Amino acid sequence: MKDKKPRFETEVIHFGYHAENHQGSLVPPLYQTSTFTFESAEQGERRFAGKEEGYIYSRLGNPTVKILEDRMAALEKGEAALAFSSGMAAVSAVLIALTKSGDHILCSQGVYGCTFGLLELLQEKYHIEHDFSLMDTRETLENQIKPNTACIYIETPINPTMKLVDLQMVADVAKEKGIPVIVDNTFCSPYLQNPITNGCDIVIHSATKYICGHGDVIAGIVVGGRETINQISRTTQKDIGGIISPFDAWLLLRGLKSLPVRMDRHCENTTFLFDFLKQHPKVEAIYYPGDSEHPDYAIMKKQMKKPGGLISFSIKGTKETAQRFMNQLNLIKIAVSLGDAETLIQHPATMTHAVVPDEERLKMGINQTLLRLSVGLEAWEDIKEDLEQAFDKI
Repeated sequence: MKDKKPRFETEVIHFGYHAENHQGSLVPPLYQTSTFTFESAEQGERRFAGKEEGYIYSRLGNPTVKILEDRMAALEKGEAALAFSSGMAAVSAVLIALTKSGDHILCSQGVYGCTFGLLELLQEKYHIEHDFSLMDTRETLENQIKPNTACIYIETPINPTMKLVDLQMVADVAKEKGIPVIVDNTFCSPYLQNPITNGCDIVIHSATKYICGHGDVIAGIVVGGRETINQISRTTQKDIGGIISPFDAWLLLRGLKSLPVRMDRHCENTTFLFDFLKQHPKVEAIYYPGDSEHPDYAIMKKQMKKPGGLISFSIKGTKETAQRFMNQLNLIKIAVSLGDAETLIQHPATMTHAVVPDEERLKMGINQTLLRLSVGLEAWEDIKEDLEQAFDKI
């Protein structure tokens, strides 16, 4: 029994922290320091040379940050992790570390707007091409992989259309060709989905969302094999410097403790609201992985524990109709994040994906009447009543 691996709900609270190493403090201490002193000049030399373990400078490592990284690696079933100052710092560090001029990145059909902007920048400045793929079959994937494809980048569920990608299928094809697979797992958190157990290589989180859960931290996480994580740590994290602050890492450790409880409530509330929205006469279309009529429902059942806490839906009418609806909401807040205790709504075409050109945005399935709802922790009946009264006014 002593050697039995703890369950997820226990690891989010305890993994990687030993109170006896920190004066018996129940809560991991906040090491709010930029630098660390050496006992001697020789010790400093050994640490810089990598001949002795220990901390040097918080951009290169910090005890509070290390607890967070170790815990996230365990939760995502990876060997090691790195924490960053934002989700986009994490995405940038990974893509820059794994590519060089002349390479190609194959992406899922739809990515977060800022990820799209980064891909455009890499293409314009550094001649790193990218293509978008439905990734619906092995044949589709194999036909779009090029000799210079350096990595495959996936969101699943895709933001904001909630399309899913079969991770095991993609990983199988990629392994045959020796191409690493990167998965943005922000919409699921490690509680609902573990891409590494499906054969993928690297997992990215905007930890701002469900990992934090309280809307008060901007942060990113990367999890993967130790060799890959060390490569990213020694290059793009160290030299570009998008590192997390110790205080933000401390807040994320606090937020993680309630992750399973929060995710269960997010998912439960979302299920109730989906039933309401799907039947509403002013809703033209609805996108939710837990919908038994969703084209990717079988994939959801295979690789996700639950369908998640987000719903996207199109309102009958125009962009102005959608905006009027949003403006009538009271309890639900208009904001572009997700995973908070508060229920949030946003208009992807003019907000999170505004940077994406119209033609490309429509290919992704994002039209002017599409709204994304991040279901919070309030009583679901109160969220439903707010949606109802807003529908009544359009």
